[in-house]
Amino acid sequence: MATKAKRPKVDDGSEINPLQDFLQWCNRVGLVLSNKVCVSKEGTVAEYGMLAEDNIEEGEVLFTIPRSALLHQETTEVSVVLNKESSSLESPSGWVPLLLTLLYEYTSPRSHWKPYLSLWTDFKTLDHPMFWSKEERDGLLRGTGVPDAVDTDLANIQREYTEVVLPFITKHPDLWNPDTHTLELYTQLVAFVMAYSFQEPQEEDSEDDDDEEDEDEEEKVPNPPMMVPMADMLNHVSNHNANLEFTPGSLKMVCVRPIRKGEEVFNTYGQMANWQLLHMYGFTEPYRSNGNDTADVPVSNLYQVATQGVQSDVDRRLAEEHREVLCRMMQEKGAIVFGKQGCLTDAELHTVLKVLCMSKEEFSEFKDNEGWEEDEEDEISLAFSNEGLPGLKASWKRLIHEAARLTVRSYGDMEEEEGGVKSDQALMEDKAAFEALSSRKQQALQVRCGQKSILHRLMELTESRLQQ
Repeated sequence: MATKAKRPKVDDGSEINPLQDFLQWCNRVGLVLSNKVCVSKEGTVAEYGMLAEDNIEEGEVLFTIPRSALLHQETTEVSVVLNKESSSLESPSGWVPLLLTLLYEYTSPRSHWKPYLSLWTDFKTLDHPMFWSKEERDGLLRGTGVPDAVDTDLANIQREYTEVVLPFITKHPDLWNPDTHTLELYTQLVAFVMAYSFQEPQEEDSEDDDDEEDEDEEEKVPNPPMMVPMADMLNHVSNHNANLEFTPGSLKMVCVRPIRKGEEVFNTYGQMANWQLLHMYGFTEPYRSNGNDTADVPVSNLYQVATQGVQSDVDRRLAEEHREVLCRMMQEKGAIVFGKQGCLTDAELHTVLKVLCMSKEEFSEFKDNEGWEEDEEDEISLAFSNEGLPGLKASWKRLIHEAARLTVRSYGDMEEEEGGVKSDQALMEDKAAFEALSSRKQQALQVRCGQKSILHRLMELTESRLQQ
Protein backbone atom coordinates (compact mmCIF):
# COMPACT_ATOMS: atom_id res chain seq x y z
CA MET A 1 0.00 0.00 0.00
CA ALA A 2 1.39 3.41 -0.92
CA THR A 3 2.23 6.06 1.62
CA LYS A 4 -0.17 8.89 2.29
CA ALA A 5 0.51 12.09 0.42
CA LYS A 6 3.70 13.92 1.18
CA ARG A 7 1.93 17.00 -0.16
CA PRO A 8 -1.89 17.01 -0.42
CA LYS A 9 -3.23 17.16 -3.96
CA VAL A 10 -4.49 20.63 -4.95
CA ASP A 11 -6.25 22.02 -7.99
CA ASP A 12 -3.93 24.08 -10.15
CA GLY A 13 -5.95 26.99 -11.49
CA SER A 14 -3.01 29.19 -12.43
CA GLU A 15 -2.48 30.29 -16.01
CA ILE A 16 1.25 29.57 -15.94
CA ASN A 17 2.11 25.94 -15.33
CA PRO A 18 4.78 25.95 -12.59
CA LEU A 19 5.72 22.34 -13.31
CA GLN A 20 6.44 22.99 -16.99
CA ASP A 21 8.44 26.09 -16.05
CA PHE A 22 10.46 23.98 -13.61
CA LEU A 23 11.11 21.23 -16.17
CA GLN A 24 12.33 23.79 -18.69
CA TRP A 25 14.65 25.21 -16.02
CA CYS A 26 15.97 21.69 -15.35
CA ASN A 27 16.85 21.36 -19.02
CA ARG A 28 18.66 24.72 -18.99
CA VAL A 29 20.80 23.87 -15.94
CA GLY A 30 21.89 20.50 -17.32
CA LEU A 31 19.68 18.20 -15.28
CA VAL A 32 19.29 15.01 -17.33
CA LEU A 33 15.99 13.18 -16.95
CA SER A 34 15.59 9.63 -18.29
CA ASN A 35 12.93 9.22 -20.98
CA LYS A 36 11.61 6.30 -18.92
CA VAL A 37 10.23 8.58 -16.17
CA CYS A 38 8.10 11.70 -15.94
CA VAL A 39 7.14 14.15 -13.21
CA SER A 40 3.38 14.23 -12.76
CA LYS A 41 0.54 15.55 -10.64
CA GLU A 42 -1.67 12.63 -11.67
CA GLY A 43 -1.33 9.03 -10.58
CA THR A 44 0.96 9.84 -7.65
CA VAL A 45 0.36 9.88 -3.90
CA ALA A 46 1.11 13.60 -3.61
CA GLU A 47 0.75 16.90 -5.42
CA TYR A 48 3.88 16.00 -7.37
CA GLY A 49 5.59 12.67 -7.93
CA MET A 50 7.52 10.64 -10.49
CA LEU A 51 6.04 7.86 -12.62
CA ALA A 52 7.65 5.16 -14.75
CA GLU A 53 6.70 5.51 -18.41
CA ASP A 54 8.45 2.25 -19.28
CA ASN A 55 9.77 -0.77 -17.39
CA ILE A 56 12.92 0.15 -15.47
CA GLU A 57 15.61 -2.30 -14.41
CA GLU A 58 17.69 -2.23 -11.25
CA GLY A 59 20.74 0.00 -11.63
CA GLU A 60 19.28 2.33 -14.25
CA VAL A 61 19.84 6.05 -13.64
CA LEU A 62 16.55 7.95 -13.51
CA PHE A 63 18.03 11.43 -13.49
CA THR A 64 21.36 13.19 -12.96
CA ILE A 65 21.66 16.56 -11.21
CA PRO A 66 24.84 18.63 -11.72
CA ARG A 67 26.17 20.05 -8.47
CA SER A 68 25.85 23.55 -9.91
CA ALA A 69 22.04 23.10 -9.79
CA LEU A 70 21.99 22.38 -6.05
CA LEU A 71 20.82 25.23 -3.84
CA HIS A 72 22.85 25.95 -0.71
CA GLN A 73 25.02 28.66 0.84
CA GLU A 74 27.85 28.11 -1.65
CA THR A 75 25.70 28.44 -4.79
CA THR A 76 23.41 31.32 -3.81
CA GLU A 77 23.86 34.85 -5.08
CA VAL A 78 24.54 35.96 -1.49
CA SER A 79 27.26 33.37 -0.85
CA VAL A 80 30.00 36.00 -0.42
CA VAL A 81 28.36 37.73 2.52
CA LEU A 82 27.32 34.40 4.09
CA ASN A 83 30.87 33.07 3.94
CA LYS A 84 32.45 36.34 5.05
CA GLU A 85 30.33 36.49 8.19
CA SER A 86 29.91 32.77 8.77
CA SER A 87 31.08 32.96 12.38
CA SER A 88 28.05 35.11 13.27
CA LEU A 89 25.68 32.53 11.76
CA GLU A 90 26.61 29.60 13.96
CA SER A 91 23.73 27.95 15.78
CA PRO A 92 22.85 24.56 17.26
CA SER A 93 20.79 23.62 14.20
CA GLY A 94 23.53 24.46 11.68
CA TRP A 95 20.78 25.48 9.25
CA VAL A 96 21.03 29.29 9.40
CA PRO A 97 23.18 29.75 6.22
CA LEU A 98 20.77 27.64 4.14
CA LEU A 99 17.74 29.37 5.65
CA LEU A 100 19.18 32.80 4.89
CA THR A 101 19.85 31.54 1.38
CA LEU A 102 16.22 30.50 1.03
CA LEU A 103 14.91 33.75 2.54
CA TYR A 104 16.80 35.65 -0.14
CA GLU A 105 16.22 33.37 -3.14
CA TYR A 106 12.55 32.70 -2.38
CA THR A 107 11.67 36.41 -2.32
CA SER A 108 14.03 37.61 -5.07
CA PRO A 109 12.23 38.11 -8.41
CA ARG A 110 15.50 37.55 -10.28
CA SER A 111 16.54 34.38 -8.43
CA HIS A 112 18.24 31.73 -10.55
CA TRP A 113 16.13 29.17 -8.64
CA LYS A 114 12.79 30.94 -9.09
CA PRO A 115 11.29 28.21 -11.35
CA TYR A 116 12.21 25.64 -8.70
CA LEU A 117 11.03 27.62 -5.67
CA SER A 118 7.85 28.70 -7.46
CA LEU A 119 6.56 25.16 -7.10
CA TRP A 120 5.80 26.17 -3.50
CA THR A 121 3.84 29.41 -3.80
CA ASP A 122 2.91 29.89 -0.15
CA PHE A 123 3.89 26.70 1.72
CA LYS A 124 0.25 26.03 2.60
CA THR A 125 0.70 22.43 1.50
CA LEU A 126 3.15 21.94 4.37
CA ASP A 127 1.15 20.51 7.26
CA HIS A 128 3.74 19.66 9.88
CA PRO A 129 2.40 19.49 13.45
CA MET A 130 4.25 22.78 14.08
CA PHE A 131 1.46 24.42 12.06
CA TRP A 132 -1.33 22.77 14.06
CA SER A 133 -2.74 24.58 17.07
CA LYS A 134 -1.19 23.55 20.37
CA GLU A 135 -4.57 22.22 21.50
CA GLU A 136 -4.86 20.06 18.38
CA ARG A 137 -1.28 18.77 18.75
CA ASP A 138 -1.61 17.97 22.43
CA GLY A 139 -5.00 16.32 21.94
CA LEU A 140 -4.41 14.21 18.84
CA LEU A 141 -0.79 13.30 19.53
CA ARG A 142 -0.76 12.91 23.30
CA GLY A 143 1.72 10.28 24.43
CA THR A 144 3.45 10.01 21.05
CA GLY A 145 6.38 12.33 21.82
CA VAL A 146 5.51 14.64 18.92
CA PRO A 147 4.05 17.55 20.96
CA ASP A 148 7.19 17.83 23.09
CA ALA A 149 9.41 17.68 20.00
CA VAL A 150 7.39 20.40 18.28
CA ASP A 151 7.37 22.65 21.34
CA THR A 152 11.16 22.34 21.44
CA ASP A 153 11.39 23.10 17.71
CA LEU A 154 9.25 26.22 17.92
CA ALA A 155 11.18 27.57 20.89
CA ASN A 156 14.48 26.93 19.10
CA ILE A 157 13.24 28.51 15.85
CA GLN A 158 12.14 31.67 17.62
CA ARG A 159 15.40 31.88 19.57
CA GLU A 160 17.49 31.31 16.44
CA TYR A 161 15.56 33.90 14.44
CA THR A 162 15.66 36.50 17.22
CA GLU A 163 19.28 36.03 18.31
CA VAL A 164 21.04 35.11 15.06
CA VAL A 165 18.96 35.78 11.95
CA LEU A 166 17.27 39.09 12.75
CA PRO A 167 20.49 40.90 13.76
CA PHE A 168 22.15 39.62 10.57
CA ILE A 169 19.42 40.63 8.12
CA THR A 170 19.04 44.00 9.85
CA LYS A 171 22.73 44.54 9.21
CA HIS A 172 22.22 43.87 5.47
CA PRO A 173 19.11 45.87 4.42
CA ASP A 174 20.18 45.74 0.77
CA LEU A 175 19.65 41.95 0.75
CA TRP A 176 17.07 41.19 3.43
CA ASN A 177 14.15 43.06 4.98
CA PRO A 178 12.69 42.18 8.41
CA ASP A 179 9.25 43.21 7.16
CA THR A 180 9.47 40.64 4.36
CA HIS A 181 11.74 38.05 5.93
CA THR A 182 9.64 37.52 9.02
CA LEU A 183 9.62 34.88 11.73
CA GLU A 184 6.53 33.39 10.08
CA LEU A 185 8.32 32.96 6.74
CA TYR A 186 11.43 31.70 8.54
CA THR A 187 9.34 29.03 10.32
CA GLN A 188 7.79 27.95 7.02
CA LEU A 189 11.25 27.64 5.48
CA VAL A 190 12.42 25.56 8.45
CA ALA A 191 9.58 23.15 7.68
CA PHE A 192 10.54 23.28 3.99
CA VAL A 193 14.11 22.31 4.85
CA MET A 194 12.89 19.59 7.21
CA ALA A 195 10.70 18.06 4.51
CA TYR A 196 12.71 18.55 1.33
CA SER A 197 16.42 19.01 1.99
CA PHE A 198 19.15 16.39 1.69
CA GLN A 199 22.39 15.89 3.58
CA GLU A 200 25.37 14.41 1.83
CA PRO A 201 26.84 11.46 3.76
CA GLN A 202 30.27 11.91 5.30
CA GLU A 203 33.13 10.47 3.29
CA GLU A 204 34.37 7.20 4.72
CA ASP A 205 37.94 7.12 5.97
CA SER A 206 40.41 4.75 4.38
CA GLU A 207 41.37 1.65 6.33
CA ASP A 208 44.80 3.12 7.09
CA ASP A 209 43.18 6.05 8.88
CA ASP A 210 40.63 4.03 10.82
CA ASP A 211 42.76 3.28 13.87
CA GLU A 212 44.13 6.80 14.14
CA GLU A 213 40.82 8.59 13.72
CA ASP A 214 38.35 6.42 15.64
CA GLU A 215 37.79 9.11 18.23
CA ASP A 216 37.65 11.94 15.68
CA GLU A 217 35.09 10.05 13.58
CA GLU A 218 32.51 10.30 16.34
CA GLU A 219 32.99 14.06 16.50
CA LYS A 220 32.60 14.75 12.77
CA VAL A 221 30.14 17.52 12.07
CA PRO A 222 27.40 16.44 9.63
CA ASN A 223 27.39 18.08 6.23
CA PRO A 224 24.95 21.02 6.08
CA PRO A 225 21.59 20.44 4.39
CA MET A 226 21.02 21.47 0.79
CA MET A 227 18.09 21.67 -1.61
CA VAL A 228 18.21 19.16 -4.47
CA PRO A 229 15.79 20.07 -7.28
CA MET A 230 14.01 17.06 -8.83
CA ALA A 231 15.18 14.66 -6.11
CA ASP A 232 12.72 16.28 -3.72
CA MET A 233 9.85 15.60 -6.13
CA LEU A 234 9.98 11.90 -5.22
CA ASN A 235 7.77 10.69 -2.41
CA HIS A 236 8.76 8.27 0.34
CA VAL A 237 7.93 4.74 1.34
CA SER A 238 10.07 2.50 3.52
CA ASN A 239 9.96 -0.17 0.78
CA HIS A 240 11.41 2.25 -1.80
CA ASN A 241 12.55 1.51 -5.35
CA ALA A 242 15.11 4.30 -5.92
CA ASN A 243 17.99 5.84 -4.03
CA LEU A 244 20.02 9.05 -4.34
CA GLU A 245 23.74 8.54 -4.94
CA PHE A 246 26.38 11.24 -4.49
CA THR A 247 29.34 11.53 -6.88
CA PRO A 248 32.00 14.28 -7.13
CA GLY A 249 30.36 16.00 -10.09
CA SER A 250 26.69 15.19 -9.71
CA LEU A 251 23.91 13.48 -7.80
CA LYS A 252 22.10 10.53 -9.37
CA MET A 253 18.78 8.88 -8.60
CA VAL A 254 19.28 5.17 -9.23
CA CYS A 255 16.70 2.41 -9.45
CA VAL A 256 17.33 -0.18 -6.71
CA ARG A 257 14.72 -2.74 -7.80
CA PRO A 258 12.65 -3.23 -10.95
CA ILE A 259 9.86 -0.70 -11.52
CA ARG A 260 7.01 -1.51 -13.87
CA LYS A 261 5.51 0.93 -16.32
CA GLY A 262 2.90 3.10 -14.59
CA GLU A 263 4.28 2.58 -11.09
CA GLU A 264 5.42 5.50 -8.97
CA VAL A 265 9.11 6.00 -8.25
CA PHE A 266 9.75 6.26 -4.50
CA ASN A 267 12.84 7.46 -2.69
CA THR A 268 13.48 6.87 1.00
CA TYR A 269 14.15 9.45 3.67
CA GLY A 270 15.81 6.82 5.84
CA GLN A 271 14.54 4.39 8.46
CA MET A 272 11.81 6.62 9.83
CA ALA A 273 9.13 5.77 12.37
CA ASN A 274 5.73 7.31 11.74
CA TRP A 275 6.12 9.86 14.53
CA GLN A 276 9.36 11.01 12.88
CA LEU A 277 7.75 11.19 9.44
CA LEU A 278 4.90 13.29 10.80
CA HIS A 279 7.19 15.53 12.84
CA MET A 280 9.78 16.11 10.09
CA TYR A 281 7.78 15.71 6.86
CA GLY A 282 4.12 16.19 7.71
CA PHE A 283 2.82 12.77 6.66
CA THR A 284 2.76 9.13 7.78
CA GLU A 285 2.80 5.70 6.22
CA PRO A 286 0.06 3.14 6.97
CA TYR A 287 1.38 1.84 10.27
CA ARG A 288 1.17 -1.83 9.31
CA SER A 289 3.40 -1.33 6.25
CA ASN A 290 5.98 0.86 8.00
CA GLY A 291 8.57 -1.67 9.13
CA ASN A 292 10.57 1.12 10.78
CA ASP A 293 7.89 2.18 13.25
CA THR A 294 8.95 2.53 16.89
CA ALA A 295 7.60 3.22 20.35
CA ASP A 296 9.50 4.77 23.26
CA VAL A 297 9.31 3.56 26.85
CA PRO A 298 10.61 6.33 29.13
CA VAL A 299 13.35 5.28 31.54
CA SER A 300 11.35 7.14 34.21
CA ASN A 301 8.55 4.58 33.75
CA LEU A 302 10.96 1.71 34.37
CA TYR A 303 12.23 3.50 37.48
CA GLN A 304 8.67 4.17 38.68
CA VAL A 305 7.80 0.48 38.38
CA ALA A 306 11.01 -0.56 40.16
CA THR A 307 10.29 1.72 43.13
CA GLN A 308 6.63 0.82 43.56
CA GLY A 309 6.04 -0.52 47.05
CA VAL A 310 9.33 0.78 48.46
CA GLN A 311 8.66 1.68 52.09
CA SER A 312 11.77 1.49 54.26
CA ASP A 313 14.30 4.32 54.40
CA VAL A 314 17.05 1.89 53.43
CA ASP A 315 15.21 0.82 50.27
CA ARG A 316 14.39 4.43 49.41
CA ARG A 317 18.04 5.42 49.68
CA LEU A 318 19.06 2.44 47.51
CA ALA A 319 16.46 3.41 44.90
CA GLU A 320 17.75 6.97 44.87
CA GLU A 321 21.31 5.71 44.37
CA HIS A 322 20.07 3.56 41.49
CA ARG A 323 18.48 6.64 39.93
CA GLU A 324 21.68 8.71 40.28
CA VAL A 325 23.77 5.97 38.67
CA LEU A 326 21.31 5.68 35.78
CA CYS A 327 21.37 9.45 35.23
CA ARG A 328 25.15 9.32 34.92
CA MET A 329 25.22 6.23 32.71
CA MET A 330 22.29 7.14 30.44
CA GLN A 331 23.11 10.87 30.15
CA GLU A 332 20.70 12.35 27.59
CA LYS A 333 19.00 9.05 26.74
CA GLY A 334 15.61 9.39 28.40
CA ALA A 335 13.81 6.52 26.70
CA ILE A 336 14.23 2.94 25.54
CA VAL A 337 13.23 2.46 21.89
CA PHE A 338 11.31 -0.61 20.75
CA GLY A 339 10.65 -1.56 17.13
CA LYS A 340 8.54 -4.24 15.53
CA GLN A 341 11.23 -6.90 16.05
CA GLY A 342 12.29 -5.99 19.57
CA CYS A 343 14.38 -3.44 21.43
CA LEU A 344 16.47 -1.12 19.24
CA THR A 345 18.47 0.32 22.15
CA ASP A 346 19.23 -3.00 23.79
CA ALA A 347 22.49 -1.95 25.45
CA GLU A 348 20.70 0.89 27.25
CA LEU A 349 17.83 -1.39 28.30
CA HIS A 350 20.32 -3.94 29.58
CA THR A 351 22.01 -1.26 31.68
CA VAL A 352 18.74 0.03 33.14
CA LEU A 353 17.46 -3.42 34.09
CA LYS A 354 20.74 -4.51 35.68
CA VAL A 355 20.96 -1.38 37.80
CA LEU A 356 17.31 -1.30 38.88
CA CYS A 357 17.24 -4.97 39.85
CA MET A 358 20.44 -4.92 41.93
CA SER A 359 20.21 -5.87 45.59
CA LYS A 360 22.02 -3.75 48.16
CA GLU A 361 24.94 -6.20 48.16
CA GLU A 362 25.14 -6.36 44.34
CA PHE A 363 25.02 -2.59 44.12
CA SER A 364 27.81 -2.23 46.67
CA GLU A 365 29.95 -4.66 44.67
CA PHE A 366 29.11 -2.76 41.49
CA LYS A 367 30.37 0.49 43.03
CA ASP A 368 33.51 -1.13 44.42
CA ASN A 369 34.39 -2.57 41.02
CA GLU A 370 33.44 0.65 39.23
CA GLY A 371 31.06 -1.19 36.96
CA TRP A 372 30.50 -4.73 35.79
CA GLU A 373 31.99 -7.09 33.27
CA GLU A 374 30.43 -6.35 29.90
CA ASP A 375 28.24 -9.00 28.27
CA GLU A 376 28.63 -9.85 24.61
CA GLU A 377 26.73 -7.44 22.35
CA ASP A 378 25.27 -10.26 20.25
CA GLU A 379 23.90 -11.96 23.37
CA ILE A 380 22.27 -8.72 24.54
CA SER A 381 20.69 -8.08 21.14
CA LEU A 382 19.22 -11.58 21.02
CA ALA A 383 17.94 -11.37 24.59
CA PHE A 384 15.91 -8.24 23.86
CA SER A 385 14.58 -9.31 20.46
CA ASN A 386 10.99 -10.53 20.17
CA GLU A 387 12.35 -14.07 20.20
CA GLY A 388 14.39 -13.49 23.36
CA LEU A 389 12.08 -11.35 25.48
CA PRO A 390 9.89 -14.25 26.77
CA GLY A 391 13.01 -15.94 28.11
CA LEU A 392 14.23 -13.05 30.25
CA LYS A 393 14.37 -13.45 34.02
CA ALA A 394 11.04 -12.76 35.71
CA SER A 395 12.12 -9.56 37.46
CA TRP A 396 13.26 -8.00 34.18
CA LYS A 397 10.08 -9.02 32.37
CA ARG A 398 7.95 -7.49 35.11
CA LEU A 399 9.73 -4.14 34.80
CA ILE A 400 9.38 -4.08 31.01
CA HIS A 401 5.76 -5.24 31.10
CA GLU A 402 4.58 -2.72 33.68
CA ALA A 403 6.61 0.13 32.15
CA ALA A 404 5.00 -0.60 28.79
CA ARG A 405 1.60 -0.55 30.50
CA LEU A 406 2.35 2.86 32.02
CA THR A 407 3.41 4.12 28.61
CA VAL A 408 0.16 2.97 26.99
CA ARG A 409 -1.78 4.81 29.67
CA SER A 410 0.04 8.03 28.75
CA TYR A 411 -2.00 8.23 25.52
CA GLY A 412 -4.95 9.08 27.76
CA ASP A 413 -7.68 7.89 25.39
CA MET A 414 -8.89 4.72 27.07
CA GLU A 415 -9.86 3.27 30.41
CA GLU A 416 -8.45 -0.11 29.55
CA GLU A 417 -5.24 -0.39 27.57
CA GLU A 418 -6.53 -3.15 25.31
CA GLY A 419 -9.65 -1.17 24.46
CA GLY A 420 -7.53 1.75 23.33
CA VAL A 421 -5.53 0.00 20.69
CA LYS A 422 -8.49 -2.06 19.53
CA SER A 423 -10.70 1.02 19.14
CA ASP A 424 -7.97 2.73 17.10
CA GLN A 425 -7.62 -0.33 14.89
CA ALA A 426 -11.39 -0.63 14.49
CA LEU A 427 -11.58 3.00 13.37
CA MET A 428 -8.75 2.49 10.90
CA GLU A 429 -10.35 -0.65 9.47
CA ASP A 430 -13.72 1.10 9.04
CA LYS A 431 -12.92 2.69 5.67
CA ALA A 432 -15.87 5.07 5.64
CA ALA A 433 -15.25 6.26 9.21
CA PHE A 434 -11.52 6.64 8.61
CA GLU A 435 -11.95 8.63 5.39
CA ALA A 436 -14.43 10.90 7.14
CA LEU A 437 -11.66 12.03 9.51
CA SER A 438 -9.60 15.10 8.77
CA SER A 439 -6.13 14.51 7.35
CA ARG A 440 -4.58 15.49 10.67
CA LYS A 441 -6.72 13.01 12.60
CA GLN A 442 -5.82 10.27 10.11
CA GLN A 443 -2.09 10.97 10.47
CA ALA A 444 -2.32 11.09 14.27
CA LEU A 445 -4.23 7.81 14.28
CA GLN A 446 -1.48 6.11 12.25
CA VAL A 447 1.13 7.29 14.76
CA ARG A 448 -0.85 6.34 17.88
CA CYS A 449 -2.00 2.98 16.58
CA GLY A 450 1.49 2.02 15.39
CA GLN A 451 3.11 2.89 18.69
CA LYS A 452 0.44 1.21 20.80
CA SER A 453 0.54 -1.98 18.72
CA ILE A 454 4.29 -2.24 19.43
CA LEU A 455 3.72 -1.64 23.15
CA HIS A 456 0.94 -4.23 23.33
CA ARG A 457 3.11 -6.77 21.56
CA LEU A 458 5.84 -5.99 24.09
CA MET A 459 3.38 -6.56 26.94
CA GLU A 460 2.33 -9.89 25.44
CA LEU A 461 5.92 -11.08 25.11
CA THR A 462 6.80 -10.17 28.70
CA GLU A 463 3.58 -11.51 30.17
CA SER A 464 3.80 -15.07 28.82
CA ARG A 465 5.45 -16.63 31.88
CA LEU A 466 4.54 -14.16 34.59
CA GLN A 467 1.99 -16.56 36.05
CA GLN A 468 4.31 -19.58 36.04
